[in-house]
Amino acid sequence: MDLNDAIKIAKDARKNAYCPYSKYYVGAALMASSGKIYSGCNIQNHGIMSICAERVAFLKAISEGEKNFEYIVVCGGPNLESLEECLPCGYCRQFMSEFVNSNFKIYGLLPDDTVVPYSIPDLLPHGFELKI
Repeated sequence: MDLNDAIKIAKDARKNAYCPYSKYYVGAALMASSGKIYSGCNIQNHGIMSICAERVAFLKAISEGEKNFEYIVVCGGPNLESLEECLPCGYCRQFMSEFVNSNFKIYGLLPDDTVVPYSIPDLLPHGFELKI
């Protein structure tokens, strides 16, 4: 599978989003070093904690034993027919930094399907790192 496959999977994942409050549909496709792609969508609730598509994809992968990752594709928008630039929130950026290195790519999609690459250092220049 390649980046184009991952883009299609991320777009398809948006269809499963549960977003009755924000009406903002997000999909993600996480490429593991094993070659398997894990999808995720945002899942909201009326409580205090919802979960983003990126973390859903990572949690699925990690719970199945994956430990090494190449990239993630993230896409979102206010309806299933259109896209806006949609990047991981601060919580997701910090979460991902636990499991990836600085070569890991975060691909965002623009409305015209242009793919924009980012890295964790681009999006989280001063992330929290526990020194033990």
